Amino acid sequence: MGMAGGRRRLELGFLTFVADEGSGGAGRALRDGLALVRHAEELGYDSAWVRVRHHEPYLSSPMTFFAAASQVTRRIALGTGVIPMRYEDPLRLAEDAATVDLLSGGRLELGLSNGIAPLATTLDVVHGTSARGFAGEAQHRIDVLRRAIAGEPVARAAAQYMGIPAGGDLTVTPHAPGLADRLWYGAGSEATAVRTGQQGFDLQVSTLNTEETGEPFDVVQARQIRSYRKAFADAGHAGRRDARASAGRIVLPFLSAQDAEDHRSFLDGYASGMTSDGRPTGDAPFPVRYSAALSGDPDRIVEVLKADEVVEETNGLVIVLPAEGSPEAHRRVLTAVAEHVAPHLGWTPAS
Repeated sequence: MGMAGGRRRLELGFLTFVADEGSGGAGRALRDGLALVRHAEELGYDSAWVRVRHHEPYLSSPMTFFAAASQVTRRIALGTGVIPMRYEDPLRLAEDAATVDLLSGGRLELGLSNGIAPLATTLDVVHGTSARGFAGEAQHRIDVLRRAIAGEPVARAAAQYMGIPAGGDLTVTPHAPGLADRLWYGAGSEATAVRTGQQGFDLQVSTLNTEETGEPFDVVQARQIRSYRKAFADAGHAGRRDARASAGRIVLPFLSAQDAEDHRSFLDGYASGMTSDGRPTGDAPFPVRYSAALSGDPDRIVEVLKADEVVEETNGLVIVLPAEGSPEAHRRVLTAVAEHVAPHLGWTPAS
């Protein structure tokens, strides 16, 4: 568990969209994203995570971004939060992920998800339909990816192929030892958390739950983590390695009037889309509850996070940055969290 009883140091990460807001072009946005990762490493953050969004002005190719990030950093873990596997070729992703992991010295944390089902009718035009159904196809591709990354044969050569004899096993190259133990799944419900534990993956929970029980957001999410850990142990994975869980929270400390002004538009928009207890104000395609955005006085934010049942259950806290905002505003958020919030939660800077 995270910091329960002071037994384990809390790890600190951040999550960014690497947004192309149009002011400097997509190339500038990518370079600003790399600079933010370097800044976080200098502050002692343990991990840098990126959103993956297709057909929108955000990062869509995380492995190429991380290939670059691996060469301008030396320690910080590089993670995806998350790759929607329904729209990925699992063997090509396995090749790219292994390459990045080797370039980075074993720092890749590969976060996965099924994807967003309501987008299927649009994105299937590009990625093809499937008789397995949306979730079934996504889970099939996740299983193929897992086996490929683990170095298992993915096919047999139907004929002589270069140095491979007919009938020979085909495996994905390069092989990155240890990467198969750094696969995560982004779950939003207890059922998906349990499946994640059964599969032996690590667990990401973040700023939304896809189930509605009427209970507080953190209570539901903490139960998801406990159920995940039990399923992980019951499946026999605990004898091989620890079950890791991370939790994302929107945290925006204000140290000046400029900080408040920088994030006013985002906070107003975020609050207008939900009720005071996190329910969406409009129609939603599935049950959903959002976590609160924590902003303002750092001391008050610390008290809220100390009372958050999920923070006590996790190995790591991930600071979720808004999609909008200048690179400088995001740098100030990471700095303020590292200096005024995280040290009070059991985190110490990585060296």
